[in-house]
Amino acid sequence: MSDSLVIIPTYNEKENIEKIIRKVFSLAQPFHVLIIDDGSPDGTAQIVKNLQLAFAEKLFIEERAGKQGLGTAYIHGFKWALQKSYAYIFEMDADFSHNPEDLIRLRTACLNGADVAIGSRYVKGVNVVNWPMGRVLMSYFASMYVRLITRINIQDATAGFKCYKRIVLETIAMDKIKFVGYAFQIEMKFTAIKYGFNVVEVPIIFTDRTEGASKMSTSIFREAFVGVIQMKVNSWFRNYNRK
Repeated sequence: MSDSLVIIPTYNEKENIEKIIRKVFSLAQPFHVLIIDDGSPDGTAQIVKNLQLAFAEKLFIEERAGKQGLGTAYIHGFKWALQKSYAYIFEMDADFSHNPEDLIRLRTACLNGADVAIGSRYVKGVNVVNWPMGRVLMSYFASMYVRLITRINIQDATAGFKCYKRIVLETIAMDKIKFVGYAFQIEMKFTAIKYGFNVVEVPIIFTDRTEGASKMSTSIFREAFVGVIQMKVNSWFRNYNRK
């Protein structure tokens, strides 16, 4: 039995899904994997189901009807994880932009005192490979914008590679998390910090996908831009005392 669950949302990831699953299971630290698939028409879910024969009791899949957003996929996974006995719950992309070997480093950070460990692209310079300069600048300045509005000291506010201790997800009211796209990652960090949890950035190298298509869109960035202000204002009227 593993104490660590890696949640991987998928939509049309047939080129990557088997490779990423096998890589996670090859690591020295035992992890379980939960795939949240939003009705991928390319057969991603079936590939996972076939792999379950080889990885019984450690590979799981939850299927949802149609694209419902990254944030709702993770919240679905968080609730699933909390029903189980996992102590450490991870977010990771399916496309190898996040190096699975860094899962161990994120877990170690939580073992050493972090409540949330973030795989950070910007805590030590800019560590991004194969992104066009325009996207690097957009991402980097998005984090600067988040720091300006929210006053949280996180260099990579939009990062999606994370490890949570169970208590963080037990404390955050999932039904009050409003955003479903890019802004979801910001809102989760902001909320964890408001509750007084120790959020630590672990430097990683982020490598853009080489197979499959990116899910990023201008509407996702728009949600983040407007949503950060809305999130900050709403926080003035919320109680962040832990029960």
